[in-house]
Amino acid sequence: MLNRLSTGKSWYKHFQYEEGRDKPGDVRNIMLVVATLIASVTFQAGVNPPGGVWQDNDNGHHAGRAIYASQSAAYYVFLISNTFALSASILVIISLTHRFPFHFEIIIATVSMIVTYGSAIFAVTPDESVRFRYVIAAASVPFILRCLIQLFNIVFKKE
Repeated sequence: MLNRLSTGKSWYKHFQYEEGRDKPGDVRNIMLVVATLIASVTFQAGVNPPGGVWQDNDNGHHAGRAIYASQSAAYYVFLISNTFALSASILVIISLTHRFPFHFEIIIATVSMIVTYGSAIFAVTPDESVRFRYVIAAASVPFILRCLIQLFNIVFKKE
């Protein structure tokens, strides 16, 4: 290992996808596991925000609201990046399961998960601290980017 570090060779090169060596089905399965793990972690972080929620109504705060929301800028960063990660992982899950059996059910489940995530965010976030249009914009960014990439590929398709 020390020899590899000193020669400048990439230590992660052995883990990269290689077309002749790796099977696309295996890669898809690995990506599904990773995307599902990311979706699970980000969903849980949104439902139970860092620092937890207030347990009482003392000192001007409300029970059930995120403690972290008192730091408005930091909470914005957390909320938007967490929502972006959840949305991107859901897009990957939906894309990788396209034309699989029960694909319609997967779409229903993931859309329901997004709605549940949104309602949890609304429940734990004080109204005055977050403008939800930013959260909705963050959730839509991966889908919009994918549509733009597809459109770009169609318009500029090489013959």
